[in-house]
Amino acid sequence: MEEAILKASLAPAPMTQIIVEQFLATSPWEAAASLIGLAYLLLAVRRNLLCWLCAFVSTSIYLVLFAKASLYMQSLLQVFYLVMAVYGFIDWKRGRTESGEVRIESWTVNQHVMVAALVIIATALNGWALSRWTDSPAPYLDSFVTWGSIVTTWMVARRIIENWLYWIVVDAVAAWLYFSQGLLATTVLFIIYLGIVVRGYFVWRREQAFQSAAAPST
Repeated sequence: MEEAILKASLAPAPMTQIIVEQFLATSPWEAAASLIGLAYLLLAVRRNLLCWLCAFVSTSIYLVLFAKASLYMQSLLQVFYLVMAVYGFIDWKRGRTESGEVRIESWTVNQHVMVAALVIIATALNGWALSRWTDSPAPYLDSFVTWGSIVTTWMVARRIIENWLYWIVVDAVAAWLYFSQGLLATTVLFIIYLGIVVRGYFVWRREQAFQSAAAPST
């Protein structure tokens, strides 16, 4: 009987128990950053300028959290996000239709191919550098999420509709990266993001069709 009890105590904890323990250990700052980040995305779907204010606040918190988790590229990414929060607000305010709606744009196939190639190359080089000169726990995943997010955030700021399709890939990889580092609240946030970005694409596509139909013919 004592041997059975000893074996049971040494057995690995179930995954659900681990998740619950990690969730309970979530800091108030991470929880706040996650909720504000969620507000940013929901407002972005609706093309509300306040999304950029939420982005600025959430990013400021994550800058510190990722630095403490030794996710160096993610920390640098937050600096970029801070700049994009300001730029995005200015560009969205300027790029409006006559009715006051934020104008939606698209990229060509050649632009997408070029951007995808650049992200792959940057990920490979950056991942190699992190694995060689830092103690990053996930150098290539960290690099991919960073460079993918840089491109996709730029697309959001420039009102490019395909940004939502890019986010599906980036957010899925990011969710796994954050889960592997014990950032559970952020992991849950990015899983929720996946559902929202799909909806965001269809909402923007519908609005883009309305804008095209309302545009004066030449």
